[in-house]
Amino acid sequence: MVDSRGVESIKQPEVIAIGETMVLITPTVAEPLETAELFRLETGGAESNVAVHLSALGHHAAWASHLGSDPFGRRVERQLRERGVDTSLVKFRTDAPTGFYFKDPGNGVIYHRAGSAASAMTPDDLADVAFEQAAITHISGITPSLSAGCSALIDSVLDRAQHSDTVVSFDVNYRAALWPIEEAAPTLLALARRANIVLVGLDEAEVLWGTTTPESVRALLGEPDILVIKDGDIGATEFSANGQVFVPAHKVDVVEAVGAGDAFAAGYLSGYLNGATPEQRLSLGHDRAALVLQSTTDLPTV
Repeated sequence: MVDSRGVESIKQPEVIAIGETMVLITPTVAEPLETAELFRLETGGAESNVAVHLSALGHHAAWASHLGSDPFGRRVERQLRERGVDTSLVKFRTDAPTGFYFKDPGNGVIYHRAGSAASAMTPDDLADVAFEQAAITHISGITPSLSAGCSALIDSVLDRAQHSDTVVSFDVNYRAALWPIEEAAPTLLALARRANIVLVGLDEAEVLWGTTTPESVRALLGEPDILVIKDGDIGATEFSANGQVFVPAHKVDVVEAVGAGDAFAAGYLSGYLNGATPEQRLSLGHDRAALVLQSTTDLPTV
């Protein structure tokens, strides 16, 4: 946009998502990697997935991270930009590569991200990112698992946010392949207690903390203003100062579940930004998740 002096100005994003994004290599049809013959290159990252879905829903969403100064990094940045994400906060590094991973339909994912550009980030790398001015700052529990620097970066985000008006949205996103549960469980619990909005799957909460019901998760976390607990194909529950609300999930034929949690988070946060009721926010989350559940990619084109 251009101001009255004819000088281009940059509009402040509603949401700034912070975290690693990689090249995603996935079969063109839902079959195992071992037998698949045709593949496509996509982008995959929890936080940028949320930004893409929010952009598709009409919000100004930015993604802050580092990529390798290589063809893969340039491809990731271009694909996200073409999908409406503000990539002005992305930095390219010549000293580390872009990470990548394979999606193996029916068998989860295989990571090749060790030593990536994003895993080398530290709090200093966000010094000039004014995420405090965004309505929502979105982070996930994947980032602190990547390195000591990334763990410190997430601590720094929460410290800075505490003295601002930004709302911190934290998706627990436990990834067993990235760190041992003995380290992950207490770390993710402490981070969740410092956020304003927390999203967590009931299954991962049970693995991490031994909680088996939405009510027991709420009792354990306590502090977040809003807690959203996702229970797979059963539904999702929101806890807030106004009480408890449950909305059942949509019934869909699932092709691949990876990425559905990010889509749910984006739909939910879109409703939050638009002043929707808890029931509407949860329904919007289910709407967006259903799109991904019926696709082999994290980011459907609709």
